[in-house]
Amino acid sequence: MEKENDKDLKVKEAIPDYEKKYTYSDYLTWDDDQRWELIDGVPFLMSAPSVRHQAISGRFHLKLGNFLEDKPCNVYYAPFDVRLAMETTDDTVVQPDLVVICDKAIMMKTGCQAAPDMVIEILSPSTSIRDRALKLELYQRTGVREYWIVDPEEKLVHTHILDNGRYYISCYTETDKAPVHILDGFEISLADIFAE
Repeated sequence: MEKENDKDLKVKEAIPDYEKKYTYSDYLTWDDDQRWELIDGVPFLMSAPSVRHQAISGRFHLKLGNFLEDKPCNVYYAPFDVRLAMETTDDTVVQPDLVVICDKAIMMKTGCQAAPDMVIEILSPSTSIRDRALKLELYQRTGVREYWIVDPEEKLVHTHILDNGRYYISCYTETDKAPVHILDGFEISLADIFAE
């Protein structure tokens, strides 16, 4: 009889059942060839980002990374598991485009287990509604101090700053410099971000 190898023993579930609620343990069994998010137990399949999306993400990563050199905070980009566990459940894991984390104690092998200090989501046709509504409420509820929604088509950035448990919103255009509130004295030129 042929001996099974380790890979055969770890059979991954290809597609979750959308009628069922899941946990992070379930999420870990899903096919590694696909990217998923899990919000309040509901799975969402993520499509590959466009070239424009990747360019914008790369520019944000470069600007944040350069500013954060020799500072206690770090910037990370997707794929990066952000486990936003509620008080008694572990049914939420998202993969934001970029996160800034200043507390190394929340880090784990494949991401973090608590709210990052800052999240940046770059809109795409398949994620726009989720980023503007479901994730906005999720990030506010779990204490993400600063949440940016980047609209590549309109060349706009909506910043959401947490104050007393509620987000206060500002909007910046491609000609503006947007201040990063969690990083004193740092602002990002959006002309550089949205350059063609």
